[in-house]
Amino acid sequence: QVYLAESGGGLVQAGGSLRLSCVASGSMLSTNHVNWYRQAPGKERELVAHLTLDGSTWYIDAVKGRFTISRDNAKDTVDLQMNSLKPEDTGVYYCHVNWNWADYWGQGTQVTVSS
Repeated sequence: QVYLAESGGGLVQAGGSLRLSCVASGSMLSTNHVNWYRQAPGKERELVAHLTLDGSTWYIDAVKGRFTISRDNAKDTVDLQMNSLKPEDTGVYYCHVNWNWADYWGQGTQVTVSS
């Protein structure tokens, strides 16, 4: 059974940090590009960070310099380190993989940043 699952969300004050982790079935994370998306209340889901198989990364302008996406081969996870969090970072964060032409999503993890 194919699955993705996120963890690490929570409530944090502005300026704080959180580290999100994505785990998946089989070797899905180590054999595909991986994305982190977020969806704020009342807004569309947006791509926040992208990690390619060769380690290249891309970030939305709003998080550049504050967020880091990385692959932890020992734990077989893809993590999103979020520093200097702002209230506008609040939302549900999702891990995403496109595998065999199908989109796979985790259930999401809530991140709330208080001002």
